[in-house]
Amino acid sequence: MSNIRYVCLSDMHLGEEDSLLTNLKTGSSDIDPFSPSPVLIKLVECLKELIRSNDNNRKPILILNGDILELALAEMNEASMVFERFIELIMPPGDELFEQIIYVPGNHDHHLWETARETQYVEYISRQLNQAGSSLPPPWHTTEMFVENVNNPVPSNFLNGLIKRYPNLNNFNIQIAYPNFGLISGDKNKCVVFHHGHLIESIYYLMSTVTGIIFPDKKKPVDVDDIEAENFAWIDFFWSTMGRSGVAGQDIEKIYEKIGDETGRKRLIENLSAYLAKEVDVPLVPEYFEPKVIGFFIGMLVNYLAKKEKKYSGGLLSPDAEKGLWAYTEGTLREQILEEQAAMPKEVTIVFGHTHKPYQEDVNFRGYPAWVNVFNSGGWVVESVEAQPLQGGAVILVDENLDAVSLRMFNEAENLSGYSVRVEDATHAGQPPTPIFNRLSGLVNSSSGIWRDFSSTVAREIYVRQQNLRARINRRS
Repeated sequence: MSNIRYVCLSDMHLGEEDSLLTNLKTGSSDIDPFSPSPVLIKLVECLKELIRSNDNNRKPILILNGDILELALAEMNEASMVFERFIELIMPPGDELFEQIIYVPGNHDHHLWETARETQYVEYISRQLNQAGSSLPPPWHTTEMFVENVNNPVPSNFLNGLIKRYPNLNNFNIQIAYPNFGLISGDKNKCVVFHHGHLIESIYYLMSTVTGIIFPDKKKPVDVDDIEAENFAWIDFFWSTMGRSGVAGQDIEKIYEKIGDETGRKRLIENLSAYLAKEVDVPLVPEYFEPKVIGFFIGMLVNYLAKKEKKYSGGLLSPDAEKGLWAYTEGTLREQILEEQAAMPKEVTIVFGHTHKPYQEDVNFRGYPAWVNVFNSGGWVVESVEAQPLQGGAVILVDENLDAVSLRMFNEAENLSGYSVRVEDATHAGQPPTPIFNRLSGLVNSSSGIWRDFSSTVAREIYVRQQNLRARINRRS
């Protein structure tokens, strides 16, 4: 029997008012962080149904693949409280659903990695007893990919501080991996890699791009640690802290919601440029010229956001993300696998999110022995007042043989009849379905029971958030 060993969720955006997994007050668009959302309750019920069908007593491992806490567009306390509602559902006393939680930060919760990374470095220094005056290495910016067997895993002190508020979880620890987390079979022939997905988009390499313009002979970094070392401050600033920075942060949320309004974009560019010109000293640039220089780069960013990946409706991936996925997989990811494993596994599966558009396919990447199975876990945020059929949410399930399937929970539709839960595979043409696909397909009946209940609930909650979004946009016209 093919048992579920790993459960992967991403892009929950807990704390964001447009997230289906954040509860709203009745008749209001304000969040209610003290109760779980109806969709979150139904989602956990579905997961329990499948996990309890395992024929062994071993609990699976939960992989949270980025943008779980919304730290860009919600206050940290609100995101944290909604995360606690999630923990209460999946880890109740005496009936905990998972034996371990591994957190792979994305762009909207990148700051969780920064706090863990700095804590890790402080702890490293504190272990260097009686070595005052000796050389210290520079802080490292990533973890090893295959961290399950690492002697000193990196804990998330922030998240662990939250879960230890529950007596039954006092000895439970959430471990962080960034930006890639890998699973490897005992014979080293099979591998599954989880990456949030933000590093497939060029905007997250902005600092590397800027230095490349200033120093044309400098090559774009490929090594994962070099990429993060050059760009971590930019990612953390704009996607994990700026949205919580007073008026400027409020403006960012407005531009996310009304991204098509040219006047709004211009106003945001002017406000941010003036704000940053006061706070940041740009080297080699006269003070009077700083707002123009900063405005140029902010304008480039904001205009990019107007056509960013989640807003792209022309396909599952924009041309920029399609190109970036191939470059990241054939370059950075391949290099890290070979560095840690010496040889490329014969079978590789890649799981990412970020785009909020779930899909699965097999891809012929260069440098891999066989076609690679690629899964996208979608997202749980409503971003348009009209249904976007490509957008939806999925759960990626992996068995003990490292075979993966997508539990497609929903895609946005015009009416209830368009919603259904289904199991999807990514096997190459001519290959038989995997055992986990066959088993779970027989358990998921989209037309009845908890599966139909989930579809009814998610359809209703999507409509509510579409109406809330329409009201906010019209008020700001």
